[in-house]
Amino acid sequence: MLSPQQPFAQNQKTEPPPLTVSQIVDQLVKRNDERSDALKSYRGRRLYRLDYIGLSAHLHAEMLVEIKYTAPASKEFTIVSQSGEKWIVDHVLKRLLATEQEAVQGENWKRTALDNHNYKFASGEGGDDQCPYVLTVEPKVPTKFLFRGQVWVNAKDFAVCRIEAEPAKNPSIWIKHTHIHHVYQKLGDFWLPKENTSDSIIRLGGRATLTIEYQKFEILSAHPLAEPTGEK
Repeated sequence: MLSPQQPFAQNQKTEPPPLTVSQIVDQLVKRNDERSDALKSYRGRRLYRLDYIGLSAHLHAEMLVEIKYTAPASKEFTIVSQSGEKWIVDHVLKRLLATEQEAVQGENWKRTALDNHNYKFASGEGGDDQCPYVLTVEPKVPTKFLFRGQVWVNAKDFAVCRIEAEPAKNPSIWIKHTHIHHVYQKLGDFWLPKENTSDSIIRLGGRATLTIEYQKFEILSAHPLAEPTGEK
């Protein structure tokens, strides 16, 4: 494992500029802050799906939600429709919305940021043409808002375009293990979520799969971003 001062291993196919882990993280934080300051408002839709298979049962629930984000930290959710197992909708899907709102309240947003205050970073493997830089991340203090695993970073925008991880803190005593797969998409100058899949192994038996599809993003208000300077 590389130290923050050692050169970052380059993918043989993509050969991004040689940067250290520290330089990549510095650019990641800097550019994330710039995009956050520039993005003033957007709206979109999310389709939540949860399937549980196990104990001779297959349970399913869905919830379609409209979201409006207003800077610096306001998220308004409107439930458009819901179907399937009502207790899953009420106690799982709606709880996800409440947790997300809690994450941006007060100083909590600082405790969720992907930066040196919350995480330790090292070099990872498996970069691709679009996102050649791979960082392993370990939370300094495990909380329900953080994760541990790997993040893929775009070489041009220094934006996270993929995450493979697990929660830093188990979200429930009923869950043995959860794997998170999160993919981002670029919309104009900004990188926004595309799909999130979480697979959980349940202690009493069975598997629960949560999928969130992000739809119909529309940027309502944003300041133009300055062109990258290429500094390292």
